[in-house]
Amino acid sequence: MSNSATTVPKHIGIIMDGNRRWAREHGVSVAEGHKQGYLTLKHIAKAGLKRGIKYLTAYAFSTENWQRDRQEVKDLMKLMTWALKHEIEELNKEGIRLRVVGSKLKFGAATARAIMHAEELTKNNKRATLLLCLDYGGQDEIVRAVKRIASEGVPAEEITAELITKHLDASDVPFPDMIIRTSGEERLSGFMMWESVYSELAFVQKTWPDFDEQALDDVLADYANRQRRFGK
Repeated sequence: MSNSATTVPKHIGIIMDGNRRWAREHGVSVAEGHKQGYLTLKHIAKAGLKRGIKYLTAYAFSTENWQRDRQEVKDLMKLMTWALKHEIEELNKEGIRLRVVGSKLKFGAATARAIMHAEELTKNNKRATLLLCLDYGGQDEIVRAVKRIASEGVPAEEITAELITKHLDASDVPFPDMIIRTSGEERLSGFMMWESVYSELAFVQKTWPDFDEQALDDVLADYANRQRRFGK
């Protein structure tokens, strides 16, 4: 696989699917499955950085995920809050900026504080950016962007695709070049609906906790062999 700047995607998005299936297959709790999924994200983020990927967006918790079992949601919130509090110093030392995208309206005070601290601490880092989609849905993001435009009093005839893009949650981040979904599912499930307009898609059979560096390299090799036309 070539690692030239022309063949390595600048931005990859990952739909981290299969934590619960992995837990069932290994006879452990769902909470343990999510913990392994988190460890995989940490490992793959570092591997991506070594391969020249500048932006990585992880679909960690959707707006629909609030409907899951109450204990599972509670465990997920505890894991995410712990990670934001205890891992942020390592990210900062690595020069990685952390951004959290999503509505953030339903988080408890502890999680909200952890997000604010993590984003503030790393906001000036330039080496790479890790985006976490928390309380996120693609339709919800577009609705919130349009509401921001409406609140500014922009006339309808002046609303353009470029203007909507500027009002998205991470308007300073380039659209993903490639989106990976694990666990054999072949749909985007509301992930970056606006931003994925020309993203290359890769569907991997492995569950997310089993996704490793070889799987990442396989996807990157496939990407390097694709010809992106952007509708031309």
